[in-house]
Amino acid sequence: MMKLDYSITSPEERRDLVDKIIAEVGIDNLNPKALEIMTDYIIFCMEKQEKKQKEILTDNRMTTVNKREASMEGLTEKLENGEDGLYNLMTNDKNVIFAPSASITKEDIETIPALRQLREAIDLMVAKSKTATGKDAFRIKRAIIEMRQEQYIIKASYKKPIYFLRAGKGSQKIDWDDDIWLDEEGEIQYSGRCTIYNPKHVSALLVNYNRLVQDSHENLDSDIRWMIKDLEEVIEGSLRDEFPMYYDIIIHKLDGRSNVEIRDMLEEKHGITHSLEYISSLYRNKIPKMIAEAAQNRWLNWYYTYKEKGQWKTCTKCGKTKLAHNRYFSKNKTAKSGFYSICKCCRNGKSEIEE
Repeated sequence: MMKLDYSITSPEERRDLVDKIIAEVGIDNLNPKALEIMTDYIIFCMEKQEKKQKEILTDNRMTTVNKREASMEGLTEKLENGEDGLYNLMTNDKNVIFAPSASITKEDIETIPALRQLREAIDLMVAKSKTATGKDAFRIKRAIIEMRQEQYIIKASYKKPIYFLRAGKGSQKIDWDDDIWLDEEGEIQYSGRCTIYNPKHVSALLVNYNRLVQDSHENLDSDIRWMIKDLEEVIEGSLRDEFPMYYDIIIHKLDGRSNVEIRDMLEEKHGITHSLEYISSLYRNKIPKMIAEAAQNRWLNWYYTYKEKGQWKTCTKCGKTKLAHNRYFSKNKTAKSGFYSICKCCRNGKSEIEE
């Protein structure tokens, strides 16, 4: 009996070889396992476009299809935040994909087509693993593990985050008022459905920036329009000069650049190399925290300048005059002013809005 030649790279030549084997042996003399092997032999060599046109759905074919559904390109097309959404799944716990706390429910399988297809492929592979041996058993087991990991990514990709209610144009005005005050300890407290003083809200505003700007551009009475203006002022005032790298990340993100393009820009312009995941984490976590912190500082300085007379103190190390407040100076009961003479930034060796 002729053997399959895996050095052949052309699908047509492989098909001709399979036809010769079938003609030599006879289709009735080939068991299902042999037919499956020959099918895989042809399919694995096909071009991507040719694969999509075939009706053959072997276990291996299902694995290939579902891996594409859970690939980087496939998932980022579904995630509202693009590649940031995928990286954000692993921001707090990089093992979330491999040891997820969420479960796949029956409702998830029924309502998410890609997840349903993947679960069907998993069932097929599990059934096949019961009779497999040697390298085949190892290969199938590894494929099952990968597919079980991918199902949680697929579920997360279809469960898009909702940050705003009726964020687009409409006659009903949303209550976006910022309710901000100082508690008994002099610390800033805030409430409101959306505010630039909240890092999570800032992150949501950045992610939805282009859509919000477009929806509110012609509406001068829109609360969102003026909130975006405030956000832009804080970014310009707190990041552009003091933290140009973070500023460039924001500008490139809002311009629709990918993390790959941003990584190349950082290497060329700033001489810094960051991973794609870290760039996404900066944009979704650290940078919004810095912006929210800067917004709070701006409000605090305004409050003690125009609403209530505040005390000001000059740091003996950096020479900057700052508000005599726990946000800028650590408390010291033995000092006349109630604060240390060196500001927190100098004591911690950090820039003000990074603290």
